[in-house]
Amino acid sequence: MEPSGSRERPVRATNTPPATATTIREARAMAKTTVKAGKKQSHRFRPGQSGNPKGRAQGSRNKATLAVEELLDGQSKALTQKAVEKALEGDIQALKICLDRICPPRKSRPIQIKLPKVETAADVTAAHGTVIAAMAQADITPDEANTIAGVLEAKRRAIETVEIEERISKLEAQGAGR
Repeated sequence: MEPSGSRERPVRATNTPPATATTIREARAMAKTTVKAGKKQSHRFRPGQSGNPKGRAQGSRNKATLAVEELLDGQSKALTQKAVEKALEGDIQALKICLDRICPPRKSRPIQIKLPKVETAADVTAAHGTVIAAMAQADITPDEANTIAGVLEAKRRAIETVEIEERISKLEAQGAGR
């Protein structure tokens, strides 16, 4: 007899003969794959095949969202007034909610930094140096420096694309002249 803390439990003799599956784990494994006409059939989806190829219906909405909207329908003015009253009474949380709605925190601000003119890929390196220096002097934040670096990188790729296109055109013209 197995110890009482064992995870393996014997299968009851209902539909499965004892000789084929001796534990629940084995029975479940056998149930996952069945044999019909000599082929194994799996009950799982095939790789690359969606279980719902059409996806969620366009325009359908989450049931929880619909329920909340139905509860709040027509109450928004009263709820807003109550939040303002609580804020005026000194409720800090209500005050925070009201202020966040009146004046939401800014996602970003205009960045004023003097960059050199960027016309070649080499100019991009000089501009990066200017951005790094501005960040080191605390004129801009690291996040702002990262944003500017992303813009400079996009400019560098655009410059390189134009240069490559010009080179290809020259090579094609030389090849056609031969």
